[in-house]
This record gives sequence, C-alpha cells and structure tokens, in this order.
Amino acid sequence: MKSLIGRKLGMTSVFTADGNSVPCTLIEAGPCIVTAIKTKEKNGYSAVQLGFEERKEKNLAKPVIGKFKKAGVPVLRYVREMRDYDNAEELKVGEVIKSDLFTEGEIVKVTATSKGKGFQGVVKRHGFGGGSQTHGQSDRLRAPGSIGASSYPSRVFKGQRMAGRTGGDKVTIRNLKIVKIIPESNLILIRGAVPGATSGIVEIYKVK
Repeated sequence: MKSLIGRKLGMTSVFTADGNSVPCTLIEAGPCIVTAIKTKEKNGYSAVQLGFEERKEKNLAKPVIGKFKKAGVPVLRYVREMRDYDNAEELKVGEVIKSDLFTEGEIVKVTATSKGKGFQGVVKRHGFGGGSQTHGQSDRLRAPGSIGASSYPSRVFKGQRMAGRTGGDKVTIRNLKIVKIIPESNLILIRGAVPGATSGIVEIYKVK
C-alpha cells in the first residue's frame, strides 16, 4: 500500500475538457522522509515510518531529538507509521517521498480527524426531526423526546442516541479520484471533499 502524509489546504474547482466544473480538495502531499523501517524479522510486522514538515529543535525533548539524529534525518513535526507499505524493503531511512508517488486518475482513500463541533444536540448530532410545537409543547422543537421504554425494562438502552460531543473523530473517505498532480509544488487535487478542517493533517492511501 502506497501512502503519504499531507496537509489540507482547502477546496477549489477544476474545469474538464468539456467545460464541466469538478470540485476538488487541494492537498500539499509531502515531501515525506522515511524515518524508520520495521521488518517482520526484527519487529514482528512490516511498516514504514514517514515524517512530514520540519520543526525547530528548541520545542522538543532531547530523547525525541535524539531519535531523529540517530536516524540521520531532520527533526519532523508529524510522524506516522504505515503498515504493509509497497516495496518497503527497497526503501532506505532518509529517503524522500514526494507527490509523484501517485498518478493522475488513481483511486485513493483519505484519513483525517474530522472537525470538532463540541457539545451538540440530537438534531445536529443525529439528524433528529425534533418535536411538535403544538399541543402545548412550545419549547420541545429540538428535544430528543422520550429516551426510556415505559415501566419495562425501566432503563435506557446502551447506544441510545442522545446529545453529546460531536466531531473530532478519525474518519476515512474511500474511492476518491486524483484529478491532478502538480509535482513541482507537491500538490494533489482530489475530487470531492475530504475530512478535517483547512490546514489539518491528512493521510493518503492508494486503494489496492
């Protein structure tokens, strides 16, 4: 599985040859640096650690800095471990992987942390229709209604949809198509929307 770490820059649109406008998400994909390689013989599984975006050493603890120094790579802000990476045995620590890892027209999946909405009611969190304002219920428009089950079983079932914290979850969107790649700027345009807010970190995986 090929993969890259990137940063969501926002949304734009691309016009096709027949004049149709295609909504796209603009992602700065890489450059990523290989910081470690895990093998089945040594670690029990196969994986590649990728780092993205350099940062200042003064803001990190010495053990963390020492890990990067030992690998001979710059101090990086984001590190992700990618399992079952294609041709992992051919990669070397310190190797740079850029957006040209992918090709235009490829189908990918994108994983990111969704926007955090904080505490939300059932209408926004679960799409409830709300209650009627008639028959004396003037203040129940966005209320969830009854959550119980009469006198039996006299309890609220686990998993009952109620108000609570919304968003801020790890979300994966599959079957997204790469519309365009600008390798000199490490930019990838992916058709449609991807999870997360602008400037959020995303992981792009090639779908096998």
